Amino acid sequence: MENAVVLIVGAGPSGLAMAGCLTQHSIPYVILEREDCYASLWKKRTYDRLGLHLAKEFCFLPHKTLPPDAPTFMPKHYFLRYVDEYVSEFKINPRYHRSVESAFFDEAEKKWRIEANNTLEGSMEVYSAEFLVVATGENCEGFIPSLPGLDSFPGDILHSNRYKSGSKYKSKDVLVVGCGNSGMEIAYDLVDHGARTSIVIRSPLHVLTKELVHRGMSLLKYIPVYMVDAVITMLARLEYGDLTKYGIYKPKRGPFANKTATGRSPVIDVGTIKKIQDGEIEVVSDISSINKNNVVLKNGIEKKFDAIVFATGYRSTANKWLKDYKYALNGEGMPKNSFPEHWKGEKGLYCAGLSRRGLFGVSMDAQAIANDINKLTSGIN
Repeated sequence: MENAVVLIVGAGPSGLAMAGCLTQHSIPYVILEREDCYASLWKKRTYDRLGLHLAKEFCFLPHKTLPPDAPTFMPKHYFLRYVDEYVSEFKINPRYHRSVESAFFDEAEKKWRIEANNTLEGSMEVYSAEFLVVATGENCEGFIPSLPGLDSFPGDILHSNRYKSGSKYKSKDVLVVGCGNSGMEIAYDLVDHGARTSIVIRSPLHVLTKELVHRGMSLLKYIPVYMVDAVITMLARLEYGDLTKYGIYKPKRGPFANKTATGRSPVIDVGTIKKIQDGEIEVVSDISSINKNNVVLKNGIEKKFDAIVFATGYRSTANKWLKDYKYALNGEGMPKNSFPEHWKGEKGLYCAGLSRRGLFGVSMDAQAIANDINKLTSGIN
């Protein structure tokens, strides 16, 4: 058994931010990552055209600002270069190929016991830690809903985390299921590559430009959310007109109030709405069933597709290995405490990057957790 002061599970942005903050306090840690690299979701499971949808002042990790000449909205390659520099500067050395199988609080030892499978060597490793940080993120496992007849579909079925480019779908009929940022951007990319594209929009959503989101987040520093929502909603209406004729409806709450209440971000438009308005992307109703290549929609219309891309979100998998998740998480693997106390559990258990507030939330969580651990360890010493 190896003893650790802090054990971090996950080497995505949340785990790296935790490592950086603990280093600032000179607190030793071990970081375990099941993949063969850090930031694996960004490096391996994002589509080619992805860029950060929020402005750079909301997208940096703790204790390392972005250079002044950084683009306001960073492309993926620029952000990954920044992450590489972060890892180098803070000398972060995750232990790769470590799939955590079990973690529970040992009442006798008053410490966390973590068992990890070293998948490279085929051996089990056991760790004991005073503090355990769940940093596996909100986007840990892609979710594809169970649909009648889906297993009969002969074409490509893929989650958005496996989508790279629409180049292979030129002149093909492709259905995108899901209307969040990923779904809308993938639909745009498909049309851009010559695919005949349809998208399922099931839920009300706000559509904003990057500039409107930037303006709104900046205004929130100074005026109440209801006033910001009123201004931004008016500007969005001027930008896009009435979208209900295209099957796109707004939630009752404004974009920022809705984000706070539900965790659902507004869609940041990359040009998809113009494609919908021009008839290049067809908005269709929800799926009722699938019969081979034929997709039956809930409005009774039947359409034939060559591929289906599910941009239907992710699920936290922490509850699969964290046996005593009740000390910080609910049954869905998300924080049981409401914001802003969501990051802190009991018995030295913490969760980082589960606030649905993007990289800005990741940074806030990491700093709060590191400060709390520092107070506790200083008291012990």
